[in-house]
Amino acid sequence: MVEVTSEEELRGLVGEPASHTVNKNRTALHPLDRDWLAHSPFCLVATSAADGSCDVSPKGDPPGFTKVLDDRTIAIPDRPGNKRIDGLRNILSNPHVGLIFFLPGRGDTLRINGRARIVREAPFFDEMVARRNRPKLALVVEIEEIFHHCSKAFLRSGTWQPETWQPDALPNRARLAKALDRAEDSLEFLEEYYGPSYAEKIHTEG
Repeated sequence: MVEVTSEEELRGLVGEPASHTVNKNRTALHPLDRDWLAHSPFCLVATSAADGSCDVSPKGDPPGFTKVLDDRTIAIPDRPGNKRIDGLRNILSNPHVGLIFFLPGRGDTLRINGRARIVREAPFFDEMVARRNRPKLALVVEIEEIFHHCSKAFLRSGTWQPETWQPDALPNRARLAKALDRAEDSLEFLEEYYGPSYAEKIHTEG
């Protein structure tokens, strides 16, 4: 392997960005950004602890689950999960976060970078009720940088093209769990656990 060790070398290989790419960064929400958030059902939240260890966590809910508090602040509800809280623990030592908001079927994305706080109560929690469940926590993100990202990665990967999907190319979730992290459970139990009732539990838990 030949390693790249300097920004100068990196620039020599990649080249300089176009002016419109450099200048598209903004620090506040445009009405079109608000519309995007109102229609987005899914985002990825990237965090890093003070020691540099990283995490990327998916967040999903009905479209519009991200609450716009003002032109420079958004809030994301935290729903019941596996209780590892990797990203939340990172935020306690390093508040910087990177977010990517998706629209199913669209290749372009909305990116937001900023500083996050973990909030356990606020008036807007009542507006974050989903499936009759009110969140116990939310991330409040102060926007430092926002911009839209082009669709090249999705076009290259064919992510949204059904003809490229191969969901059965790998073992299902139950078999992966049995092989990797739940060896003590029977395959029959895991098939039942991750079967149709799994989605039903999500809808009741929020």
